[in-house]
Amino acid sequence: MKIYTDINDIKIDGYVALTIGTFDGVHNGHKEILKVLLNDAKSNNGESFVVTFFPHPRKVISKNFPIKLLTTREEKIELFRNTGIDNLLIINFTEDFAKLGYDEFVKEYLVDAIKVNKVIIGFDHKFGKDRSGNESKLRELGKQNGFDVEVVDEQTVRSASVSSSIIRDALCNGKIETANELLGSTYKLHGKVVEGAKRGRTLGFPTANIELNNDDKLIPQAGVYFTGIYLGNEKFYGIMNIGYRPTFDDELGIVIEVHILDFNRDIYFEKISVELLYRMRDEKKFSSKEDLIAQITEDKNTAIEKLKLIVN
Repeated sequence: MKIYTDINDIKIDGYVALTIGTFDGVHNGHKEILKVLLNDAKSNNGESFVVTFFPHPRKVISKNFPIKLLTTREEKIELFRNTGIDNLLIINFTEDFAKLGYDEFVKEYLVDAIKVNKVIIGFDHKFGKDRSGNESKLRELGKQNGFDVEVVDEQTVRSASVSSSIIRDALCNGKIETANELLGSTYKLHGKVVEGAKRGRTLGFPTANIELNNDDKLIPQAGVYFTGIYLGNEKFYGIMNIGYRPTFDDELGIVIEVHILDFNRDIYFEKISVELLYRMRDEKKFSSKEDLIAQITEDKNTAIEKLKLIVN
């Protein structure tokens, strides 16, 4: 996959099928658009092209309403690469770019720079200054500039609409299985292992504290989760706690830590990725260390039972 950040570097001969969007999460709705895009490019012996934005437009346009991301820039690039897309343009979304009219955007980027033949969009796609561009206006521009337009219908899972905002809401409410179903993949957190208070070790359940790679990444609702854990090319399973350690009255802010099943290795400062598979319970405050150990033991047994279902 070729990645562009400057339209002046784009040089493509032949047929180009293109789609535009923020694509946060690269969820099932996005994947259907990408599927149509790839099929169209292949059937016309052409190339597929995705145009996306960084940072997320809402971070620039709606500064008073901060948004947390389902996928960071790096995660989104990897997901696009895995779909088989030929070309990716990442536009630096600035306040000046936000002022660009929808017709100016189409002419400068899609027609002059990319020389698009077909634009494929989702059913509710809006673009340009004040999101004033839409399907009908895009079709008008297509007639003027010689490209076709195809619209992909709304995608649903179990009658639920698939959208980035709905997935964010699901994660913020601890509905990890719903979020994963709408994403069409497991929600993941990426970071590195850092030193913590080491209380887990004294309780008999050592944990790895995780510092996320990106502060803009959405952290799901506090609680205890059954997870898959990746260290390099190795995969393990374990229990993740997201929360504030109320039993110890910590003032460290939110903490993300994992206990890896059947694992005894020093992994400080190693890269780690965690996929959230199942939410086991809310975070609780315990009256004694013994009560906490009993609950962690129960959590571990629950995780082992979940793992048996995966292995078998």
